[in-house]
Amino acid sequence: MNDYDVPDGIDVLRVFCGPDGRHGNPLGVVRDGRGYPDDASRQALARGLGFGRTVFVDDPERGAVDIRTPGERLPFAGHPLVGAAWLLDLEVLEPPVGEVTARQDGEFTWIEARPEWGPPRRLERYASAAEVEALTGPPPGEGPLYVWAWEDEAAGRVRARSFPRRPDGPGGGSGEDEATGSAAVLLSAELGRALNIRQGRGSQILAAPAPDGTTEVGGRVLLVVTS
Repeated sequence: MNDYDVPDGIDVLRVFCGPDGRHGNPLGVVRDGRGYPDDASRQALARGLGFGRTVFVDDPERGAVDIRTPGERLPFAGHPLVGAAWLLDLEVLEPPVGEVTARQDGEFTWIEARPEWGPPRRLERYASAAEVEALTGPPPGEGPLYVWAWEDEAAGRVRARSFPRRPDGPGGGSGEDEATGSAAVLLSAELGRALNIRQGRGSQILAAPAPDGTTEVGGRVLLVVTS
């Protein structure tokens, strides 16, 4: 998973790694966004890199960032902002959605978000973690789906998997997202409690709602390739 061929000036991170440092979502970070000054050049790079998300840093002091998928610009996304906050060591980020605060707490980096900032998705509870594990692909249907089950309800431990179910996604929509920060925010807010989520093959995402309607989401970040 560490064998990335990227142009100079781009860092590659893995965000929401498991306790053993494995897994997590890959993220490309362009430290100097001026090298890609327009929409077309940014979209072409994001498409060429092929990561689920690429972040362009437009102002490292102010924390102004631009988040791209291979096909579009996003107002907000969880793992890119957690990764950027860790890499740039910032307490405030400014994606298109507005100001996002961040903090470091030991091995975890946290950001504050609102559930409505993420894309709409269906949350579907399964009866057991084993049923979530047993899925060999996305269940039938359209639109983003986040399936989850309690591993230990009293402790707030969740087993989850995320299926974008996009026609333009990997395998014609059959792909799976390894670690989905915005979905963790949504689930934590809906349940009204702190969660410790194991997603995908072994990524770990922490989330906790706050009284003001925000939800913190956090995880480990590792640097895979430095620019």
